[in-house]
Amino acid sequence: MSAGKLCHRDVITTHKDTSIRGAARLMREHHVGCLIVTEEKAGTTEPVGILTDRDIVMEVIATDLALDDVTVGDIMSYALLKVCESDSIMETAQRMRARGVRRVPVIDKQCGLVGILTLDDILELLGEELSMLAKLTSREAEQEQKKRA
Repeated sequence: MSAGKLCHRDVITTHKDTSIRGAARLMREHHVGCLIVTEEKAGTTEPVGILTDRDIVMEVIATDLALDDVTVGDIMSYALLKVCESDSIMETAQRMRARGVRRVPVIDKQCGLVGILTLDDILELLGEELSMLAKLTSREAEQEQKKRA
């Protein structure tokens, strides 16, 4: 399966100049733990960074900064791992592990944002596949009993 098939297409985005208070409100309103920071480049909405709830806690709240004095661009992660929608899930998981990230924007050939893929999405897929394999062994035993009866 490819990253483009598994990713969520409804991505909550923001811009660098959004206040941290505004970003936190967006996260709460949409029940998400991150926002993809985008810029318009040559008619394409391109991901340029990511802001997580952890970034807000570690960089703003824990250091007693005023929420309205800090923007998304001040604390977002610029070293953004992006994956192509054609990349395999295993390749994507390996890259996520190597970079130590739980969420990645999925892009098309023009570097435009098409979705977001999370560690939870990959774990859910793998869990379903493992469950299917576990059922195979019990089904095999059932078939064997029918043949012997």
